[in-house]
Amino acid sequence: METKLRVRVAVAGAGAIGSAVALTLVRAGFDVTLFDPNSPGDNASGVAAGMLAPLAEAVFDPVSTPHLALLRRARDRWPAFTAGLDLPILRDGLRVEGEAAWLAGIAARLEALGAPFQRLDGALVDAEDWRVEARPALTALRIGFEALGGRFAARALAADDLPAFSAVVLATGAGDAGGLAPELAALTPIKGQILRADRGPSSGPVIRGEGVYVCPGDRPAIGATMEAGRADLAVDPSATAALRAAAIRLRPELAEARMTTEVGVRAATPDGLPLVGWSATPGVMLAVGARRNGWLLAPLVADLVAAYLKGDHPGSDATSLDARRFSRT
Repeated sequence: METKLRVRVAVAGAGAIGSAVALTLVRAGFDVTLFDPNSPGDNASGVAAGMLAPLAEAVFDPVSTPHLALLRRARDRWPAFTAGLDLPILRDGLRVEGEAAWLAGIAARLEALGAPFQRLDGALVDAEDWRVEARPALTALRIGFEALGGRFAARALAADDLPAFSAVVLATGAGDAGGLAPELAALTPIKGQILRADRGPSSGPVIRGEGVYVCPGDRPAIGATMEAGRADLAVDPSATAALRAAAIRLRPELAEARMTTEVGVRAATPDGLPLVGWSATPGVMLAVGARRNGWLLAPLVADLVAAYLKGDHPGSDATSLDARRFSRT
């Protein structure tokens, strides 16, 4: 596709992936409008710890274990992606703490993956995993996008908008995007709840324990539930009680913390990887279904979308993320 003609592209959804796609496309010379009816950060990407953590995902999430190499390649795109943005990458790594028997099991998983780690003060530590602060990162992506001439529309993409664009990229999370793409039938919603504490570790590595993580910051994130098949945004204290208890076991000072709950709904495919590429619907491209790895995968997905729109070869990861892999017979 000839970008010098300023081909007009609509991107629906301003979460991590939609924002990364919009920025990457405007950098490539496309005329891009990003649509989202929600306030900045009022989406699953804003209700997230901003993990760029291939190793932790592979160790603690069995669905992600087979994809470790791909997740590492995605993480490695982040330094180039953030060039010129006020978006720091926090490279404090991972610290795993817990009872000896449980830690032995985690160490065995790390060894099976060939992951480098150390034993330090009774914990397992690794420097491989990174993170970003989710809501500031969304703001930085929006600023970078608009500084290059991208336009933001504070509303949902409507059917009446479609004739004005040569292509539409759906990055709408768990929503059905108005039935624009049959491939979306492969997605299922996953409700996730995290706690934000008014005290706790402000810096340093992400701390993982049995059934919980504590992510340092001004308001440390404690997460996260994974409630498959649920798409409601209701706060459910019964689902987060175990998170709170597990976090206090890791860091007893959190017993005095005031905690608030944030809720987001993510979309997932059967294999845990997103749908990226052309839909069977002409002119519609998918960039959806990243499960819990939207932040980690965002630059990789954005690069694939740009390659497809430019007519370039999308690279070796395109087959694994093929948008139509579940709908072909």
